[in-house]
Amino acid sequence: MGILKRIADHRGGNFGMMTAILLPVMLGAAGFAVDITNAVQVKSSLQGIADSAALAAAAGMSQNNLTVAQAQDLAADFLVSQILSNGIADADSSAEKDALEKQIRAATTVTATNTAVSGSEASYQVTLDTTYPMDLNAITSVLGGKTIDIGIHSVATSGSDGSGSGGRTGISMYLALDRSGSMSFATTTVDTTQNKCVNYSASNWQYKDVQKGQKNYIAPSSPCYVRKIDALKTAATSMFGSLNKADTTSTLVRVGAVSYTDVTQTASAMTWGTSSAAKYVAALPSVPTGGTDATGAMDIVYKALVSTNATEANAHAANKNTTFNRFIVLMTDGEMTGASASWDQTLDKKVRSQCDTAKKDGIKIFTVAFMAPDNGKSLLSYCATSSDYYYSPDDMSSLVSAFGDIAEKAAKKVVRLTN
Repeated sequence: MGILKRIADHRGGNFGMMTAILLPVMLGAAGFAVDITNAVQVKSSLQGIADSAALAAAAGMSQNNLTVAQAQDLAADFLVSQILSNGIADADSSAEKDALEKQIRAATTVTATNTAVSGSEASYQVTLDTTYPMDLNAITSVLGGKTIDIGIHSVATSGSDGSGSGGRTGISMYLALDRSGSMSFATTTVDTTQNKCVNYSASNWQYKDVQKGQKNYIAPSSPCYVRKIDALKTAATSMFGSLNKADTTSTLVRVGAVSYTDVTQTASAMTWGTSSAAKYVAALPSVPTGGTDATGAMDIVYKALVSTNATEANAHAANKNTTFNRFIVLMTDGEMTGASASWDQTLDKKVRSQCDTAKKDGIKIFTVAFMAPDNGKSLLSYCATSSDYYYSPDDMSSLVSAFGDIAEKAAKKVVRLTN
């Protein structure tokens, strides 16, 4: 007993004993924290893929006359291909990919339904449920299993206008895009397609026309950064692609585009599909110039979309679209200056008034203040239909995400996620 008491009372070895006992627990906790973070990220990515798969299948049923079986196969194939190709799956060899594909398909259930609404109209719904086996890190695996199942649920509907009246819902969207001089300025994104270029900014813009050999000539430099106007073109292309997926037959979506400096440019009128607007945006100058005045562009888009103008209603009716939603996408990287270099409060107020008028008519307004100053952000925040219709990206990646989100929100009016 005396020996045991001396051992118990002795403090010299307790630290080592406690460390031996607690170390696995601490390592396990650290590994668990890493896995929780990974699981959240993987679940988010998987949800996006599942939503896209369900949307594609629902759109295929309403627009391409896919059968229930074909829609279910499309959703499953889309899900598997995206998981295997976007970096989520830790499978390198063909054998590993084949094994994972079989596992995902076995864990996935897709249910598609086709419900008659009235006459020849129908409502379509696609439900997708799946579980994905996420690998756990080595530390956690020692204490438990090697994988954890992440569950995903997605539901998409198409062919019903959501108002109880049945039928198809279309989209009429008009873009009002800033192509003023500041859109020539460099973003923070490196342009890997060029070794050197002229990187314009607010500090050197006044010297843009200085010739080589003269004082203040702006020499090409490296790295080359993507200009705002090119970032806009990339973002718009991404948006058009998403709209095309929601309207593969160009019978649901109508798009127009107009650009502005301190002068309103010739517009690309509303047409079915996105091809005309896409060509218009692609043709915007690589080094635009001029001030900023959106009032003329707002006049054009409002007159095209206002409810008293029957053009859009007649066009949609001709394609058997029971209803349609009207959207304006107003984008600027600056503030209303007119032909000057200073903020013009009168122009700012006029644009606000134009936005008020459009919103009262039921037109939804998305706004994008791209790397804009406070006055520009304030204006576009005011003009947006709601806070989730307003975006203020500060880099190219965020701009592309903003336009993608706009397309998703608009497309959900055609093919909607309901989960």
